[in-house]
Amino acid sequence: MSHPAEPKPESVKVVDRRRVNPDGTARTPTPSEQPAASAEAPPTPPHPGVEGDPRVPELTRQLEAARKRVDELARAYQALQQDGEEFKRRLTRERERQVDFDRGANALLVIEAIDQLDLVLSSAEKSPLTEGVRMVRDNLVKKLIEAGVERLELLGAAYDPNLAEAADTEIVATVEDDGKVTAVRRAGYRLKERVIRPAQVRVARYVKPASA
Repeated sequence: MSHPAEPKPESVKVVDRRRVNPDGTARTPTPSEQPAASAEAPPTPPHPGVEGDPRVPELTRQLEAARKRVDELARAYQALQQDGEEFKRRLTRERERQVDFDRGANALLVIEAIDQLDLVLSSAEKSPLTEGVRMVRDNLVKKLIEAGVERLELLGAAYDPNLAEAADTEIVATVEDDGKVTAVRRAGYRLKERVIRPAQVRVARYVKPASA
C-alpha cells in the first residue's frame, strides 16, 4: 500500500537583524556591533634611509660651512683678545715712559741747582756757611737717588759716547790709558736706563813718544 508523499519542508530564510532592517534594507551596524580591531597594527612602511635622502649633500655642505665659520670667529676672537692685551701693555709702557720723562725733566732742575752749589763750594773757603751749603747740596743729591736718578761715575773708565761728551783731550804716554776719562768737567746723570744728561769729560789720547 502506497503512502502519500510527505510535503517537502519549506526553506527557511534567515535574516541577520544586525545587518538588515525589518523592511529588508541594509542596516549600518552600531559601534558595539562592529567587529573588534585587530590587536596587531598594520606594519608601517619603512622610511627611506639617510643615504637615500636627497637633502643630505646640501645639509652636509651647510654643516661644514658653519664649522668653518665658527673656527674663523674663534680665531678672530682670540686675535682680538691678544690685540687688546698688547694694547694694554703698550699703553702701560707709554705711560711709564711719560712718567719717566716728566721725572727726568724735574730732575734736571735739581741737577742744575746742584751744579751751582758745587761751583760755590769749589771756590769758597771752608766755613759754617759753606758747610750749610754742602748740607743742602747733599740733601738734593739724596732726593735724586730716592727718585731713581743715578750720577754717572766715569773718572778712570773707558770713554763711552753714549754716556758723555768729550769736551777736550789729554795727551798720555802710556797706551793703557788711551781712551780713558781723565777728568769730569760736568757730571752726568741717568734715570733707569736713560741718560737724562750726558757728562762732559776729558779723554786721554795716547801719543807715542818721539825717539831720541
